[in-house]
Amino acid sequence: MASLAWLLIPLLAAVGAAIWGSWAARDRTQGDISELAGYARFREAMDRSDRPRAKAEAHSGSDAV
Repeated sequence: MASLAWLLIPLLAAVGAAIWGSWAARDRTQGDISELAGYARFREAMDRSDRPRAKAEAHSGSDAV
């Protein structure tokens, strides 16, 4: 019985390694695509928010402290 317990330890380690390996090698392209699309939307929003402010804040800079 003790020999079965010693054989069970590497078997469980192999199963755990196979599970971890399949998880680590998973396809992550969907996450990259959505993150890049979100970044593009963020850049567009920042560009849009800069345009009105640039006109409103166009001054000589004489009031800078």
